[in-house]
Amino acid sequence: MKITALIVDDEEGARESLSNLLARYAPDIEVLGTASNVKDAKRMIDLNEPDVVFLDIEMPFASGFDLLKSYAEVPFDVVFVTAYDQYAVQAIKCSALDYLLKPVDPDELIAVVEHIKSHQAPIQAKQVDALMQNMENRNELRIIAIPDRTGYEFVKLDDILRLESDGNYTFFHIDGKKKILSSKTLSEYADWLEGHKFIRIHRSHLVNTQFIQKYEKGDGGFVLMKDGTKVEVSRRKKNDFLSKFFVQ
Repeated sequence: MKITALIVDDEEGARESLSNLLARYAPDIEVLGTASNVKDAKRMIDLNEPDVVFLDIEMPFASGFDLLKSYAEVPFDVVFVTAYDQYAVQAIKCSALDYLLKPVDPDELIAVVEHIKSHQAPIQAKQVDALMQNMENRNELRIIAIPDRTGYEFVKLDDILRLESDGNYTFFHIDGKKKILSSKTLSEYADWLEGHKFIRIHRSHLVNTQFIQKYEKGDGGFVLMKDGTKVEVSRRKKNDFLSKFFVQ
């Protein structure tokens, strides 16, 4: 069964390149057409109803985000295609949306297409809302989509006490609530969240610095969290932790 697609990018070369890559590496994707701006893209989407839109972020006059905001409920899946922008990529990841970096790598394209085929459903309104909140202030992420058995749970970063590794899984400890189990590793979350009020103090722990109540000295030491939990600081992480948050 074919998956229909539209490519939206203001650069002609980028549109042609992605069309060629899809034809070569993703024969299940049928490109219905391309658009160079948001206005034309919306017209073509409403006319053709594609399953997925490969969407450039930065375009003249209106951005890819503006296109999504024009829908009360986005009726298609989306893959952002963008030049590297660390913050935008973090915001997209935290919203559980797909993306490709320019120039598009064939292996990454194949992986994204396989992901689309595995769920093939329009993105959730909450994912778009999470993305918009994360892009509002480019200094601080605000919300994260945590994958669970039925979909995603959307949690404010300010409500997360800490993250705890459990092998290839991660437990989120939420302030005043039960913990949530994610199928992603702690290392993945550390890549996204470190620097956004979170710091990794141990190979098994990423903590929200807003909820640290006290540091207790020791070999590596411990931090006392708001909920009364004592979390170990590894010897390797100790100096970096102390230099950032405490006067030694």
